[in-house]
Amino acid sequence: MKAVVYEKSNLPDHLVFRDVEKPTPADNEVLVRIHAASVNSADSRAIKMGLIPRRKILGADIAGQVEAVGKNIRRFSVGDLVLGDISAFGMGGFAQYVAVPESPLVLKPAGLSFQTAAALPMAAVTALQGLRNLGRIKPGDKVLIYGAGGGVGPFAVQLAKYFAAQVTAVCGEKNAEIIKSLGADHVINYHRCDVAKSGQRYDLILAVNGSRSLFTYRRLLTSRGICVVVGGSLKQIIKAMALGKLLSIGNKKLRSLHAKPNAYDLAFVIGLAEEGKLRAVIDRVYPLARTAEALRYQSEGHALGKIIIEVV
Repeated sequence: MKAVVYEKSNLPDHLVFRDVEKPTPADNEVLVRIHAASVNSADSRAIKMGLIPRRKILGADIAGQVEAVGKNIRRFSVGDLVLGDISAFGMGGFAQYVAVPESPLVLKPAGLSFQTAAALPMAAVTALQGLRNLGRIKPGDKVLIYGAGGGVGPFAVQLAKYFAAQVTAVCGEKNAEIIKSLGADHVINYHRCDVAKSGQRYDLILAVNGSRSLFTYRRLLTSRGICVVVGGSLKQIIKAMALGKLLSIGNKKLRSLHAKPNAYDLAFVIGLAEEGKLRAVIDRVYPLARTAEALRYQSEGHALGKIIIEVV
C-alpha cells in the first residue's frame, strides 16, 4: 500500500511517499480502507518534538470503509463506513489502510462526505471539550473565541452558538466573513482592533493557539470567568501549565485543555453535523502524495478551517 512515512534523513520535511506493507488486523482490530484524512497541529508538533509513532506514519483523523475485522470485533462489520481519531493508537492516517482497535471509531452517516467526516474528529471534539467540559459554557454566556480561523476555531464558534452563548470571534480579515456566517455575533479583525482594549469582558474565553499573554486573557474575564487555553506553541503550552494555578487564584480560572479522543463526544458532534447544526470548513484538499506540502501549509498558520488529505 501507499503511505507517507517519517524518515529522519529526508530533509526538510522528513516525510516520504512510498510503498509499505499493508497491515493485517489483529483479533481486536479493524482494518480500515482510508478514503480521507485530515491534518492537525498535532502532526507538525510530533515532527518538531520527535514524537514519531511506532509505524512512522502520522495522521490522527480518518474516514473510510471497514475492509476486514479481527475475530473479537463485535461493533463493526466488513463494508461499514467509519471515522475516528486514532491518535491514541499510534496514528497511521496518512496511508491507504490502517489497522486499529474499534474503540475510537464511530459509524459515518451516509449523508456526510468522507472529507467532512475526516475533518471532524480531533478539531470538533477539542472545541467541544474546551467549551463544555473545562469552560462549563451556559446559555447567555459571553464567549470569546480567540483564534477563530484555524482548525478548531470554526467548530468552536458553531458549538458556542449551539449552547446558546453570545459569541465574539477574533480572526484575520480574510476569515471574517465566513466566521460571521457560522453564527458569530461579533467578529473582530485583530489587524484593526485590539480586543484587549475594547473594554468588553467575557464569561468564557477559548484561546485557540493563543498568541496573547495569559495575563491579557485573565484581564478580559468577568469576575468569575474561565479561560481555556487550547494548543499553541510548545512554549505557550508549558507556560499555560506552569502559570495556570497561579492565575487561577480567586474566582477567575485559567485552564489548559488536554483534549482526548472520545467516541461519545465524536458521536455527539457527528450527530450535529448530520442535522446541519455543525459544518466543517475545509480550506484545501491535497492528494496523499502531497501530504508533506499540506503539513507545510498547516504549519504556516494561515489555514481557514481544515486541511484534508484525499486518499485514492
